[in-house]
Amino acid sequence: MAQEYEQLKLENQLCFPLYACARKIVNAYNPYLKPLGLTYTQYVVFMVLWDKESVTVGQLGEILRLDAGTLTPLLKRLEKEGYVTRRRSEEDERITLVGITDKGNALKEACKEIPQKLTTSGLPLTEDEAKELYGLLYKFLNG
Repeated sequence: MAQEYEQLKLENQLCFPLYACARKIVNAYNPYLKPLGLTYTQYVVFMVLWDKESVTVGQLGEILRLDAGTLTPLLKRLEKEGYVTRRRSEEDERITLVGITDKGNALKEACKEIPQKLTTSGLPLTEDEAKELYGLLYKFLNG
């Protein structure tokens, strides 16, 4: 490839290893989430709700960096399965509040070992490297 197109080589792109790593990490969760009937996106929604118990759809989207078009069908499905509740805010009907149910909270016990299982199942980073990567990724996300 001519020197003037060097920037178009895949190995010169920051975006590709980030994309490929994100896919690899999400796929590493599948053996643990699939038996629970969860997708990775549902799992991260639960992590927010286990921590906060109730949030608006807007807050959830901001935390997870997902748009309402992605969240709405996911939340409808979780509501249909009895894991979450959705209701309109009394102060502003345009705002939808999402809360976790007892059934949703019960999943917390089943999921509590997943982070440790991922750590011990072959992430090729030391604890210090993982912390450094975490910091760099959030520096990029928040920058």
